[in-house]
Amino acid sequence: MTALRFQHATPALRTFCGPDALAALPAQLDRFGVQRAVIFCDPSIPRWHGDALKRVESTLGERLAARFADVEPHSPLPAVEAAARLLAEARADAVIAVGGGSAVVTARAASVLLAEKRDVRDLCTRRDADGRLSSPRLSAPKLPQWIAPTTPTTAYARAGSAVRDPVTGERLALFDPQTRAQGIFFDPALALTAPVALARSAALNAFAMAVEGLQAKTDDPLAEALLTHALDMLVESLPRLESAPEDPDVRLRLMLAALLSGQGSEYTSGGLAQALSHAAGPRSTVANGVVEALLLPHTMRYNAPVAGERLERIGTIVGGRSEGATSSQESAVTAVERLLRSVGVPLRLREVGVARDSLPEIIAHALDDWFITRVPRAAGRHELEELLHAAW
Repeated sequence: MTALRFQHATPALRTFCGPDALAALPAQLDRFGVQRAVIFCDPSIPRWHGDALKRVESTLGERLAARFADVEPHSPLPAVEAAARLLAEARADAVIAVGGGSAVVTARAASVLLAEKRDVRDLCTRRDADGRLSSPRLSAPKLPQWIAPTTPTTAYARAGSAVRDPVTGERLALFDPQTRAQGIFFDPALALTAPVALARSAALNAFAMAVEGLQAKTDDPLAEALLTHALDMLVESLPRLESAPEDPDVRLRLMLAALLSGQGSEYTSGGLAQALSHAAGPRSTVANGVVEALLLPHTMRYNAPVAGERLERIGTIVGGRSEGATSSQESAVTAVERLLRSVGVPLRLREVGVARDSLPEIIAHALDDWFITRVPRAAGRHELEELLHAAW
């Protein structure tokens, strides 16, 4: 018999939730002596949700040094470089991300470029001489980060930030524990600013990461507890988002579930659906979370030979035994498909604008994705071709 053996270090993160959550922000900034904070958000926030943004800006008061309101989906490199220049010009000593995953990632990545002062390709995860993916150590001190989210993104809990080169299509992943958020403020007024479709796609990413994390071979009961509760909350709240889109409680519960999913998957890492969606998402007409969820049943079937008992557990949480299923693993896949259909997720890549002739390029980028090194069942080019053609 083998005794249980694992390591689980929990990063410090202060979480505030409720109508008065932002009232805690000044004291948190005082802990770091912050005097010149820069807000990161996408253009829709000041354009359509000025009152919600003022909730954050009025809390900052004279400490608001500048606002970068040019965050773009998928955090393209030119936008991140422009943000880093603004941080330097504003003499920023802190960053406040207001928005969804792109705002959070752009803020982190810009902080890395500001501090390291090197080309992004010298800083990102890449293959070494032995062909293994590795991340360089980024030692320069980084600006402290706080998050006032509008969507339920798993990016809250992360130390990584991936930017996209729009010229080459490459996903350049930066990993730096110094860019982890110091605190997060779940404010219901901010939560309600996100369009339902955007909140849904972000929650679907959290759902997919919880499902993939629970398939991992990592035997960490603490991570499993985080992911299990995240999945349970998502299964309950995703359908409620469709029936009660203006209910702040639903939005906040989805955000908390995304936080748990992000924290838990830090220890188990991602899976095939995540690696493939990183490459396929920008080539689709929908958000990454929808693409990742779309791929999930296909990757679950691929993992079934090595993830049998773990899939059974997922099936129990998502929907129990499905009539007509040939096995408990297929029952789990069917339960996930049923939930995805109920919230309007297509189950084929061609339905979301992914061209068949783009599949080879998607596979090439996925094979260089860090997350593909941590999947429960190894997948090479041939396996990915079969999986994507089945999903197309």
